[in-house]
Amino acid sequence: MIKDKSIFIKNVYYMPSYAFGNLHKTEYKNIGKESFDNLDNLFAAILAKGIGKQLKQGLYREYVSCHDNLPAVRGKIDLVETIRNQLACRKLVACDFDELSANNLYNQILKSTALQLARSKKVDKKYRDLLKKELVFFGEIDMVDLSKVPWQKFHFHRYNQSYRLLLGICELLTEGKIMAAEQGTMRLTDFADDQRMSHLYEKFILEYYVQEYAQKYRGFTAKAAMIPWQLDDDNKNLLPVMKSDVLLSYGGREMIIDAKYYAHSLQSNFDTKTIHSANLYQIFAYVKNLAAIRRNDTVAGMLLYAMTDEEIVPDEDYQMSGNQISVKTLDLGQDFSLIKEQLDRIVTEFFTELG
Repeated sequence: MIKDKSIFIKNVYYMPSYAFGNLHKTEYKNIGKESFDNLDNLFAAILAKGIGKQLKQGLYREYVSCHDNLPAVRGKIDLVETIRNQLACRKLVACDFDELSANNLYNQILKSTALQLARSKKVDKKYRDLLKKELVFFGEIDMVDLSKVPWQKFHFHRYNQSYRLLLGICELLTEGKIMAAEQGTMRLTDFADDQRMSHLYEKFILEYYVQEYAQKYRGFTAKAAMIPWQLDDDNKNLLPVMKSDVLLSYGGREMIIDAKYYAHSLQSNFDTKTIHSANLYQIFAYVKNLAAIRRNDTVAGMLLYAMTDEEIVPDEDYQMSGNQISVKTLDLGQDFSLIKEQLDRIVTEFFTELG
């Protein structure tokens, strides 16, 4: 149980700090000092601050395809429509051309998400007012159906890198319904069925190790990786893809981490609590196949559950067929410094050279 929901909400601020970047920058620092009573307010504050910053820099523009009847030729002539114009005594040329415009999908998503927050009764008036003031500058930007946005297909580069955080927040707000409990206490199960939180949890774990270790220790790598099947022949037909949430590598040793964000970290069978069978089989398959491919017994695996309020909390290490398989929990309701300590301990206990 999360006894102080403000602690959990504060930690959700830190999670996108790693998952999407930018929140460590100066302009977002004050948000980290505020107290939020629900996640809608937190995300509204981040989005309002980010959009305001983006408006000062100028909205991102990219070339979009346009079609218009013009007094002079621009781009490619639409001959059929131009002839129709002439027959109707209109001295206009129908043209297809590309125009540098702010009315692109990036800004359409910002406008559509900000408008939803500005209309939400769950968001405090001060954040709604901020968003409404900023929306005035989106007058020429179209709305978009957020449920149909291809979130995985965005490409970020030097000219639109600042949108990475903003669209990440928009994605979290779109793909589920994060809601704070009305009571003075809050259970993780209130959030556990939310796909946004599961996605954020996985991405946070990966990016924490990227930023705190891969970027600081030469030779350390952290990535989401495909695990190849160890096959006796080349037949891969109908085999499922094995993709780890996190693969850590350093000094010839490797650890696969699968981050699990469930309402219940254990399964029940005739009043007996056990680890989820499918999860355990999955991490075991990942480890044994990678160990066989690498010909290396120093491959380990870990199921890292977000802690729930269940009486039994998994915290186990097993030796299975020569490899270490661990099942641990991460308490998101504690101070973030303690979360960091646990994540650091996972690394330093396995990669002893870093300890």
